[in-house]
Amino acid sequence: MASLSEIFSPDGPLARAISGYRVRPQQLEMAERIADAIKQCTAFIAEAGTGTGKTFAYLVPALKSGGKVIVSTGTKTLQDQLFNKDLPMVRDVLKAPVKIALLKGRANYVCHYHLERAIADGRFTSREDAADARRISVFAKVSQTGDKAECLEVNETSPVWQQATSTRDNCLGQDCPNNKECFVLQARKEAMAADLVVVNHHLFFADVMLRDEGMAELLPACNTVIFDEAHQLPEVATLFFGESVSTSQLIDLARDARTEGLASARDCLDLQSGVRTLDKVTRDLRLAVGIDSGRFAYGQLQEIDEFDPALQAMEEELARFAKILESQAQRSEGLEKCWQRANELLLKIGQWRTMTDDGYVRWAEAFTQSLQLNATPLDVADIFRKQMGGHPRAWIFTSATLAVQGRFHHFCAELGLGNPDAGCWQSPFDYEKQAILYAPLGMPEPNAYHYTEAVVDAAFPALEAAGGGAFFLCTSLRAMRRTHELLKERMEAAGLDLPLLIQGEGSKTELLERFRRLGNAVLVGSQSFWEGVDVRGEALSLVVIDKIPFAPPDDPVLSARIEQMKQQGRNAFIEYQLPRAVINVKQGAGRLIRDENDRGVLMICDPRLLSKPYGRRVWQSLPPMKRTKELKVVLDFFHQRNAGHA
Repeated sequence: MASLSEIFSPDGPLARAISGYRVRPQQLEMAERIADAIKQCTAFIAEAGTGTGKTFAYLVPALKSGGKVIVSTGTKTLQDQLFNKDLPMVRDVLKAPVKIALLKGRANYVCHYHLERAIADGRFTSREDAADARRISVFAKVSQTGDKAECLEVNETSPVWQQATSTRDNCLGQDCPNNKECFVLQARKEAMAADLVVVNHHLFFADVMLRDEGMAELLPACNTVIFDEAHQLPEVATLFFGESVSTSQLIDLARDARTEGLASARDCLDLQSGVRTLDKVTRDLRLAVGIDSGRFAYGQLQEIDEFDPALQAMEEELARFAKILESQAQRSEGLEKCWQRANELLLKIGQWRTMTDDGYVRWAEAFTQSLQLNATPLDVADIFRKQMGGHPRAWIFTSATLAVQGRFHHFCAELGLGNPDAGCWQSPFDYEKQAILYAPLGMPEPNAYHYTEAVVDAAFPALEAAGGGAFFLCTSLRAMRRTHELLKERMEAAGLDLPLLIQGEGSKTELLERFRRLGNAVLVGSQSFWEGVDVRGEALSLVVIDKIPFAPPDDPVLSARIEQMKQQGRNAFIEYQLPRAVINVKQGAGRLIRDENDRGVLMICDPRLLSKPYGRRVWQSLPPMKRTKELKVVLDFFHQRNAGHA
């Protein structure tokens, strides 16, 4: 196989195969450093700015290495793009005889057993749901993979998917009558046989690192692990190294027990009445914390009079229900599994209620229909370091946003990586010419009552000059809704006829498709639009960020971490809160310039960027755009661009 310098050269195989391929010294350098790390079985951190070509910079050495590789991405969308587009292209260009596989979490694969049970039961809430179930059934008969992303006839948000897929709780494993045709087992077998497996971070931590049954051999057999979008790892690791139990698991248990009871224990009337009672007391616990979604520290839960009695009632009812299931367990594999699940859930609820470990914080999160009880580790560094131990292998961490002012201290400390080899490659784009960072003067303090009004007032002239093609990225859902409301009013008053979109009107993918297609739309979004969004050209030429995205200090996990760091005599703001906010700003800023022809303005409205000493750390971590505090510079920038099109 050709050397890396030949592969990435102006007349190399990549240049011959890909139209518009540009040679980037950063890409070759990064590929060489990754190849060295793979050879030496060491850890390596690579920050690569937008346009560096980091995907090819890690795929080429990975495919050349000859060992087994796991590539983990931030989202299922990126996972699909990597598997369906980038990987086959690089493999074909290199003529590498490499077997590749895509592996997702079990909730992405149709489960024959649960789908058949749901259809036989026939209790769907609408005709559309019943029709979706039939469509999924047809899909399951013809699909090679059972991956729901390929079932285009049924919306990914259809409630029927919950009944047509399995969870770790309700999978019957070896006892399942459909074991031989199981799509999850098939995907796992293919992953074990492949040279390169594409997973996502959630799956990596939930199944691969924590060695789910049937996945235990995947990591030990692997020579290299590559994390793309690695800036997400500390948060994902925190989520999966903790413990949680949700009321939705109890409601699912009640639903499955009802279905299994009707199929195998119709004469047991206690079972059906037990299902109804368990469902009711479980929903009562969710209602005990109020109707709004939100996060609650353990201390806050104790202040809610209804919480403890509702939790106790649910626990007692679950114990009664477990006894009923035990009496029927021998009648079918499904009922036996329900009994096991009831006992496991009882154990988890009891552990959460009585936990005293200082290294964990107890808290709860209320969603629209469920309440999740969590015990989260305050520090995942030791756990992650232990998981990395054992068999020597290369660990590659890459993203466009890992460093704060060119240093990786924060990222390394969070994951316990010590001081590994690292490289930082700037984007090849000419930011000085292509982009402006605009920090408007005269903004009120971010906690001011009319702050969102001030943001819209300050941004509106820039929006008019740009002629649409704008993202408004907000740090809270409330600010997002208010921004949308104010923009609508202002645009109507000014006679500015631009399509106005807001997060939640459709799936993220659908909204982005509409945004690209319209070409002059304004999209108002919150956290999920800060990263993983690629809009090239003039469809996006203005990105407005309302505030520096500090995590809310009343978040139960963050406040417990801050308290712990204070007790250790450390500065939580400088060591933890600020670096996280900087990485989030870098992500938001990265939406603007996606190729060498893009031009645009990044507007950060937060006055702390100029007034606070730490503001410098924020803008010094951003790409080297031309900086201004003057609206006139922004308006001139857009007028010149518009004149160039005239």
